[in-house]
Amino acid sequence: MQKNNKKRDPIPEHFKSIEEAAEFWDSHDLTDYWELTREVNFDVDIQRHVFLTVLEPELAKKLVARAREQGISTETLINVWLTEKLAATAQSK
Repeated sequence: MQKNNKKRDPIPEHFKSIEEAAEFWDSHDLTDYWELTREVNFDVDIQRHVFLTVLEPELAKKLVARAREQGISTETLINVWLTEKLAATAQSK
């Protein structure tokens, strides 16, 4: 049941991108659409690869501090920065 009888936007049939879906759900509450959901069962096979890389101790300390400032893990910060750097160097070729 819709809460508080408030009008809701229709869910787009297809999103053009993950970003578009994220924007929609960032500004909408799933509980307003609960009657449109259904139970599903699925298997997940998460395969994660870990790559160990040696860092200079001072660099590691700075990365940990910056990650804490941003409220994210050091691993996330490193992955974001490396992704950005690789994208930038790919564009300059």
